Amino acid sequence: MTPEHAPSPAPRVPDAAGQGMSRLNPAALPVADAARVLTRLGGKSVTEEMLRADIDANASTNADGTLNLVHYAAWLVKEMVARGGAGGD
Repeated sequence: MTPEHAPSPAPRVPDAAGQGMSRLNPAALPVADAARVLTRLGGKSVTEEMLRADIDANASTNADGTLNLVHYAAWLVKEMVARGGAGGD
């Protein structure tokens, strides 16, 4: 396994509010963490079940089952194009 595909480490570092926050590796996020990150970034709920459905529909994962957010985004774009457009909200 290459370092960029290693699972996210678990050390805690303080965030701006002084809360502990795990460092996350966007190239190797566990599905649950990916759902939380995508929800925070996108402003809409993304569940672990939604990501698992995409994985079942051939979204790529790393060998250890983690998600690379760049690869996942590329897969989403490919799926949008295959369906004929950007879709709607």
